[in-house]
Amino acid sequence: MNRYELLEKHLVAFLQQEVQKAGFSKVILGISGGIDSAVVAILAKKAFHENFLGLMLPSSTSSTVSLEHATELCKKFSIPFEKISIGALSDAYFYDKKEASKLRIGNFCARMRMAVLYDISARENALVLGTSNKSEILLGYGTIFGDLACAINPIGELFKTEIFEFAAHLGVPSSILSKAPSADLWENQKDEEEFGFSYTQIDKVLIAHIKENKTKEALIASGYESSLVEMIFERMDKNQFKGKLPLIANLSAIQ
Repeated sequence: MNRYELLEKHLVAFLQQEVQKAGFSKVILGISGGIDSAVVAILAKKAFHENFLGLMLPSSTSSTVSLEHATELCKKFSIPFEKISIGALSDAYFYDKKEASKLRIGNFCARMRMAVLYDISARENALVLGTSNKSEILLGYGTIFGDLACAINPIGELFKTEIFEFAAHLGVPSSILSKAPSADLWENQKDEEEFGFSYTQIDKVLIAHIKENKTKEALIASGYESSLVEMIFERMDKNQFKGKLPLIANLSAIQ
């Protein structure tokens, strides 16, 4: 049994055990048409069969190709799904806010998707699964209370480059495997264009830092491009708060 066969078996069992421990038997997931949600969707289908519901939640700025890929995935793996457009929610809010940037609108849509997911989770008495990989979590590349929100995340310890390999093992359609990674915050948005570097480059640095304990200075000295290392450490430092519970003031000093 190779690494990804073991990983598949482990994560399916993890999902089953953790959902049962929480007192649930059903899960739901937002399926974006991207590789991360495709991996989690396949794992959820294997773990829960018909007790898994996929949600496609397009906005007025979402890529139509993403919706096509999400549908292709669900049909291939016989995943039951619903499609609920959040375009009207976003359009109504931004109707008189013409100055709003793409980022503002994209983050708002990410939070509206999660609001809908949690409403459907209440309807279905189901837990919401997360789809953020380790690279995204370390870089803070996600919307707090948006796509970062979930009850259980089975892929949060897998780097993005590992996700691609795992996805191939699971049989994710080639249309999803071959396209450029995107948070789909707006039409034609691409992760790697925003970073200025590929996930292959980024993950090499992240793995050397996390698993080999190499400092920023050591990474640059060992030959990694300084602008790449600086970008990664700046994002990690700036976005640390996204991975923590809200900070509560300590009142012990005045009690």
